[in-house]
Amino acid sequence: MKHILIAVCILLFGFKSYAQYPLAKGQKQLNAGFGFSSWGLPVYVGLDFGVHKDISVGGEFSFRSFSDNFKGTSYSHTIIALAANGNYHFSSLLNIPKEWDAYAGLNLGFYSWSSPTGYNGGGGSGIGMGAQFGGRYYFNTKFAVNLELDGGTTSGGKIGLTMKF
Repeated sequence: MKHILIAVCILLFGFKSYAQYPLAKGQKQLNAGFGFSSWGLPVYVGLDFGVHKDISVGGEFSFRSFSDNFKGTSYSHTIIALAANGNYHFSSLLNIPKEWDAYAGLNLGFYSWSSPTGYNGGGGSGIGMGAQFGGRYYFNTKFAVNLELDGGTTSGGKIGLTMKF
């Protein structure tokens, strides 16, 4: 059993990563994936810009559609959100290995919740504000997997891929 565990660790961590610290000043990264929410399965895409070695700003678009039953009638809903975000990346401050990116920040955005006429249980549009914290693991200099927990205009959290360029 011990030999199997060692072999799995070597396979998982055997690929050397040459990533720099998260999103250097002037770099961009594209993020895409799925969220988790009690209101459907959000799909998101976003773009971040490095403005300082520890700070990024960006924007994100998310979409979700779901159905529910209200007083015996089935209703379909759509939620679209467009948000701006800013994040502080803790990698250099905490001397985190270069393959990892830990960050936290704030988001502000507009959402549109469309429900059919006659639905009396929610909907509308407005401005949402929230906070997020998350992390990425870089497989190489361009690609990472990310996990983020957040609130505000998007969802309760999300998981996806990141591509630097």
